[in-house]
Amino acid sequence: MNKISRLNTLIEALKPSPSRVSKIFILKDAKNKKIAEIIQLAKARQVPFLFVPKDKLERLDRGHQGAVAYVSPKEFFSLEEILSLSDVPLLVLLDGIEDPQNLGAIIRIAEGAGVDGIVLPERRSAGLTETVASVSVGALEYIKVARVKNMARTMDDLRRGDIWLVGAEGGQSESWHEFDYSLPVGLVFGSEGKGLRPLIKRKCDKILSIPLFGQITSLNVSAAAAVFLFEVIRQRNIKKNE
Repeated sequence: MNKISRLNTLIEALKPSPSRVSKIFILKDAKNKKIAEIIQLAKARQVPFLFVPKDKLERLDRGHQGAVAYVSPKEFFSLEEILSLSDVPLLVLLDGIEDPQNLGAIIRIAEGAGVDGIVLPERRSAGLTETVASVSVGALEYIKVARVKNMARTMDDLRRGDIWLVGAEGGQSESWHEFDYSLPVGLVFGSEGKGLRPLIKRKCDKILSIPLFGQITSLNVSAAAAVFLFEVIRQRNIKKNE
C-alpha cells in the first residue's frame, strides 16, 4: 500500500481515482483550506477518513502536512461493473481476511479459476498492498476487486439479484460439492482464525464443508478457496459440454 502525505497530491488522487484511496488519516482540529477540500472530496466520493491526534499522524509519516492517505496500487471496481461481466456470475466474498499472504494466494487462485470478481469489506480486510500483489504473482493485475462498506448488506443485495451465496465452514453436514454451481454464485470465506461471522453465516443460502480425514481439523482459507472454486469450474464445464 502506497502512502500520500502531500496535500496537493492527495487532492489530485481523490479527483480522478477515488476508489484507489483506501483511507485518509486527518489531523484532529486542523484548520486548512486544503484539508477542508480533502474532507469535502472524501465525503463526496465515499472515501473513509478518520481524525487522529498529532502523535499518531507523525507515526504514519513525520513529513505530513496534516493528512496521510493509503492508496491502493490497483483501482477498485463497483459491484455493478463486476456483475455486468457475466450472465452467470462467479464471485468470491472475503470477510475478515487480514493476512496479506492469504489474500494474495486467494487472488491468484481466483484469477486462475476465472472468477468475475472479488468482494472485500472496507474494514477487517488486508489492503491491496505490494505484498498482496507479489504473492498473487501478477494475478492482481487481471482480477477485478470491489470494496464495500457493509458485507452483510451487500449479501442482501446479491440475493435480491438472484445470486446464491455459499459459505465455507467446517463441521457442516453437507460437503463442498453438494450444490449446483451452474447457478450464479458467490462463495463466501471468513477470517483465518474465526471463520464466518454469525451475521454473515445467516446471510448465506448454504454453508458447506470440506471433510478432513487426517489429524488437522481445518484447511488454510486459500486452500479451501481452491477446493471450492475448482468444483465450480468442474461442474460448469460438465454443464457446458452436455
